[in-house]
Amino acid sequence: MTLQLWTWTIVGITFALYIGIAIWSRAGSTKEFYVAGGGVSPLANGLATAADWMSAASFISMAGLISFSGYDASVYLMGWTGGYVLLALLLAPYLRKFGKFTVPDFIGDRYYSNIARFVAVICALLVSFTYVAGQMRGVGLVFSRFLEVPINTGVIIGMVIVLFYAVIGGMKGITYTQVAQYCVLIFAFMVPAIFISIQMTGNPVPQLGFGGMDANGVYLLDKLDGLHSELGFATYTDGSKSKFDVFFITAALMAGTAGLPHVIVRFFTVKKVSDARKSAGLALLFIAILYTTAPAIAVFARINLIETVSNKEYTDMPEWFGTWEDTGLLKFEDKNADGKIKYVEDPTLNELTVDRDIMVLANPEIANLPNWVIALVAAGALAAALSTAAGLLLVISASVSHDLIKKMINPNISEKGELIAARLSAVAAVCVAGYFGINPPGFVAATVALAFGLAAASFFPAIILGIFNKRMNKEGAIAGMVVGILSMLFYMTKFKFGWFGGGAEEGWWFGISPEGFGTVAMILNFAVSLLVSKFTPAPPEDVQEIVENIRIPSGVGEAIDH
Repeated sequence: MTLQLWTWTIVGITFALYIGIAIWSRAGSTKEFYVAGGGVSPLANGLATAADWMSAASFISMAGLISFSGYDASVYLMGWTGGYVLLALLLAPYLRKFGKFTVPDFIGDRYYSNIARFVAVICALLVSFTYVAGQMRGVGLVFSRFLEVPINTGVIIGMVIVLFYAVIGGMKGITYTQVAQYCVLIFAFMVPAIFISIQMTGNPVPQLGFGGMDANGVYLLDKLDGLHSELGFATYTDGSKSKFDVFFITAALMAGTAGLPHVIVRFFTVKKVSDARKSAGLALLFIAILYTTAPAIAVFARINLIETVSNKEYTDMPEWFGTWEDTGLLKFEDKNADGKIKYVEDPTLNELTVDRDIMVLANPEIANLPNWVIALVAAGALAAALSTAAGLLLVISASVSHDLIKKMINPNISEKGELIAARLSAVAAVCVAGYFGINPPGFVAATVALAFGLAAASFFPAIILGIFNKRMNKEGAIAGMVVGILSMLFYMTKFKFGWFGGGAEEGWWFGISPEGFGTVAMILNFAVSLLVSKFTPAPPEDVQEIVENIRIPSGVGEAIDH
């Protein structure tokens, strides 16, 4: 079978599975739409959380980032997985005990203020739309390459699929669809990794093959360091970032992970507090399978790419090279007209431009694996992008229908009316996300990675202080969130997009990159929140009692567990 036929077959089967699950588990109430009825098992929730978290960025981009940046990109592995430890220990069980539908719902009720709720809604929409636009673009790219349809058509197909199971199924449909999507994406990620690990090292375990030797008895990392040195690239196993910046980036990614609204809402779907902690632990285990494999795939792909193309005749390039050239993500410019591909660090001599995002998708083709494996990777990439897109769209939908309409605009709305509003909000959110996927503004690609900084700067302090500091009041929380999100937005736009006279790396404050500034904004949020709350009235007694209650250990508080 041809690659395209394999791709249509495997993608078609997985899409039929997702739609079938959505119809089987469609939501009939607002509780089912927002939190799957609160009856999801820890295992199912762990699988769904892992799929929700592992977006197109994890599946497609992370290994590509490591492949090009080497040691420096390890901050993403440490930050994103470390954030789950924070989530499991500091947030998940307490938020589950509070028993609300959304993060703005928690903040609005804990801080007894619709202004706090409104600020949280704005932050949730900002983070979620930034994130989801990148997912829709990823869907379009995969369709463009493997199904040979225009990128815009691919985005529209993705919109229709997500819309179907998000609007019909709500969180209930999304949860069980994400369980299936996790199985698809992890299988699609691991199969080519195992194949290539056996090819290159004879070891079927990629994590061990990564540190193994090739057929000539040379360690892969030593081999890659040698290839980099020959071509003038920085040594793969040495880092160029300062430890100070690495610390700030890692902290921002950790706090951002723990503060992402579409991840937090998953822990409202389980039956009891202990299940929230169990599902967070299981999610970490399921995520670790992909995250420990990504560095291996990065090394395999980098070695294969360099050995396949560097100093080779352009006319001798295999079919995959021309196919990826057609997408515009791989470009060859014969500067010296010798017909050979010169791939070096020096930009004046380099003739090959490679988009980092193609490394995972093109890796099976470069390694000459069977067509069904290549098609499987396409299905996995779509599963990763669509699972996260669905979770984000539900956050957007719930923020509008529950937090804005039900809690602020029309408190007397019926459950049926709220469910209709939620579904209409989801339709509108999908359309907006699809528009940004088809017409991505310049800032979208740059800010997807910074969504974590935005979440760390806004939500993380408000949630942590809301759980562990009963003296924290609405004035402190609102001031902290506003200062945190605005300072992060200012630094981001200044040094990522050159606004306010910024843009040069030399101008970074204290040498902190925009990716790491979320930590600074988070510290500002904490400081402002605590300072303002100290000089303003304490929260009402009933709110302080709620804070005391949610900190009671789950075994003791089982009788009052929501």
